[in-house]
This record gives sequence, C-alpha cells and structure tokens, in this order.
Amino acid sequence: MEIVCAHSPDSDDAFMFYAMATKKVRSRLVTIKHVLDDIETLNRKAMVGEYEFTAISYHAYPYVADKYMLLASGSSIGDGYGPMLVSPTPLGPSDVKGKRIAIPGKMTTAYLALRIMEPDFEAVVVPFDKVLESVRDGAADLALVIHEAQLTFAKGGYHQIVDLGRWFKSAYSLPLPLGANALLRKLPADVRTECCRLMRESINYALENHEEALNYAMQFARDMEPALAEKFVGMYVNHYTVDAGDIIPKAAQKLLDLGHEAGLIPHRVQVEFVR
Repeated sequence: MEIVCAHSPDSDDAFMFYAMATKKVRSRLVTIKHVLDDIETLNRKAMVGEYEFTAISYHAYPYVADKYMLLASGSSIGDGYGPMLVSPTPLGPSDVKGKRIAIPGKMTTAYLALRIMEPDFEAVVVPFDKVLESVRDGAADLALVIHEAQLTFAKGGYHQIVDLGRWFKSAYSLPLPLGANALLRKLPADVRTECCRLMRESINYALENHEEALNYAMQFARDMEPALAEKFVGMYVNHYTVDAGDIIPKAAQKLLDLGHEAGLIPHRVQVEFVR
C-alpha cells in the first residue's frame, strides 16, 4: 500500500525522516511517498484529509481529530524553550498588549500559545520566513518566530521578549508540544501501527547515525551554519520525539484545554495517539 507522507522542509523534520526518505528503514506492508510543504499549508490540507500521513501543528489537532490520530513518535517538543516573540527594541512581556504581531499562521501552536499568554494583540498573518521582514518593513511591531529563526533572530538586531516554551514550562510544569505527525483514522489498524514503527525506527536511526543524518538535514537548514543546525535539530529531535510517553499526551491535552477555555478552540477534544 502506498502512503503519502507530508512534512515540512525543515532541518529537524529532514533529520527525523532521513532514514525513511532514503530507504534506510523499509516495510513489506507500505511504501512511503514524501511530499514537502510548510506547516500552515499542511494544517489546512489536513482539514480535508488530503494525506494519509502528515505533519500538523498540535493547535490544528482539534480541527482534524475526526479524520486523524496522532503518532506517538515524531513530535517536536519544546522542553523549556520554543517559539519566541521578538522586537527590534528591548521590551518586556507587559509591553505586548495591543501590539501588531507578525505570526506564521493562525493554526500554528506558536500562535495558540501566544494567545493564551496574551489575548490582546492584532495578528498580522505572513509566511513563517517573512515575520522579521514584516517588522522591518513596518507592517508589524513584533514578530513571532518559529523554526530556525529561533536561533538566528539576534543577528538581525532583534531582542527576545518571551520564549513561549519557557513560559509554558514555568506556568504549567510541562513541555510545550509544537508539532506532531498524524495518520488517517480510516487506514487499516496494521498500517497505522506499521507507519508508527517506521517513524520511530527512522528517528532512532538518525540519532544513532547522527552525522550522516545531519549532513542530509543540512540541505534544508536555510543557510544556517552547521553548528546552529545541529543545535536546532538537537532541540527538537529528542527523547520525546522517539516516544511521546505519558507526558506529551498530558501536555497536549493541557494546551488544547487552555485554548478551549480561552475561546480560541471551538470545542474540547481528547488527544488520541497511535503506538
């Protein structure tokens, strides 16, 4: 059975999917066809069940839970770190209220976490790689940065206002679940289990063959220096990525419940994982 697997062209995703994409791990049950797109586009496509196997933001899960289950492997988790709100001048968290903030999409988990932390701001939606440019051009006051820009924003003279992963850990004593992989519910149970095995073995292969997988991931690192790319991959491909365990379902449930209580998510949803 051919399964279309969609994920973002980011160095951390490239690292974890390396062994699957290069046939280092194989299956007799399924063949995997890879499709690359940005996470906000994948969130939107998941709403109509476009791909059998897809990366999504945790924020998107309530909107696709009727069609998808989450994989226990492959999550991107910020354990005391995560997306950052940055400014061209030094500001504190209390200065955020009422500001125009360039955000990388309303389905991103970064946006959800920021709205929970500070409900009062004007969202300016732009592609994730244009948020800093929007501030520089005067279209926004602040930028919500995700992906590798979390490590490079200071080069452009920007200042960190808040690290949302650190804020979430401090407020709720939980890591911040950012991205997940999901499988269509209508897939046969053995196929779902096999996809989860492939994902887990692909991540483990990359961790055990770190240099090889990192070299592959570097082509997706958007001009980052190798040391920074390695740091970024190390942040978001960790033991929680191998297996969500009990902590990540708990953290995801807390995040989505907070979103529902704040009126940001229209209905409560129970997170459900495939292992």
